[in-house]
Amino acid sequence: MPDDPAANRRPLTTRDKAWAKSLAVAVAKTGISPNAISVLSIFVAAGSLVCFLIVPEMNTRMSGTLCWFGAALGIQLRLLCNMIDGMVAVECGKRSPVGGLYNEVPDRIADTLIFVGAGYATSVEPGVIKLFDMLPLGWSCAVVALICAYIRSLGAELTGRQFFLGPQAKQHRMFVLTLGCLTCIVALFVKGGGTHQIMLGVLSVIFFGTIITCGRRLVAISAALRG
Repeated sequence: MPDDPAANRRPLTTRDKAWAKSLAVAVAKTGISPNAISVLSIFVAAGSLVCFLIVPEMNTRMSGTLCWFGAALGIQLRLLCNMIDGMVAVECGKRSPVGGLYNEVPDRIADTLIFVGAGYATSVEPGVIKLFDMLPLGWSCAVVALICAYIRSLGAELTGRQFFLGPQAKQHRMFVLTLGCLTCIVALFVKGGGTHQIMLGVLSVIFFGTIITCGRRLVAISAALRG
């Protein structure tokens, strides 16, 4: 981890909320380590994966709603883990020598589980969008998310700065996907279906938006190195 981890963390307004600080203090008092919280994010992401995988088999509005809501909940709990682990480590003084590894590796696994699951939730083997023949969107989103994170880490290594530029940084990707899950619930009750088209649209936004994000980060890193 860098000598000043607080200076290199993703800027989050939620981190300054009273409830977030209180939760971090409460978790720290339990003795749970930041690294354990980071690993926990993999399990809640796996919960989203399961919900995404089984939602195409659901035949009722209620069962479909439970799956879409479960997927959205898993995504948000994953983000909560990602925030709280850092707060327990930094604000509560429980940093670990290997904290940098736990801060990054579980994130990449969680991203992959969530996006791959979302691809299969489209029921189009596995998330194929007809407009771009044979493009597996779920897997494609997972790949570009990994590349995006790699570029950020590379930028930090080369310049000593973190580049959290969007438009599809991690929190933006997770927001769009969560919104997509909730929109699918609305579609079930308003239209009685059409959720696969919604998820195809959501994954398309994430895929192309993340590609743009990768480009913006590369340009910013290049400018910093030249400067």
